Amino acid sequence: MLRQLHPLAGLAGFLTLLGFWISTVLVELFGSHELIVTVKQAIPWGLIVLIPALALTGASGFSLAGTRSGTRIDGKRRRMLVIAGIGLLVLTPSAFYLSAGTPFTTTFSLVQAIELLAGAVSLTLMAMSVRDGFKLSGRFHAKTAEAKRWRTP
Repeated sequence: MLRQLHPLAGLAGFLTLLGFWISTVLVELFGSHELIVTVKQAIPWGLIVLIPALALTGASGFSLAGTRSGTRIDGKRRRMLVIAGIGLLVLTPSAFYLSAGTPFTTTFSLVQAIELLAGAVSLTLMAMSVRDGFKLSGRFHAKTAEAKRWRTP
């Protein structure tokens, strides 16, 4: 069950964060003031999906890895901790600050830029973890010695 839950939760988290990021960029480039406010107010509601998805991804990943180690597994562990830190310390506070009806000032723009940069870093780290997960599972690639060790019969 964990082998199915882990990629599904990861996909839900990745797509949710990607949706936040793309909608923010598009509304900032092409949206009206009212549409920007609407998107900024909707994003914290999306955290109801994002936070549990990332928590399930992390918990199921740690459980699947168990005591195993290796370059890819250790990299996934480190990246998940960084993703969680960025989410808790940058993305969540930024989302609430930007959704609070803050006037469009230099501070708003600065927080928005930091949020977009942090989101891009998180998405990149998530994509790297997906890549390593595919390699560990042997999916889409020839079976490597590492993938054979990771898979249990």
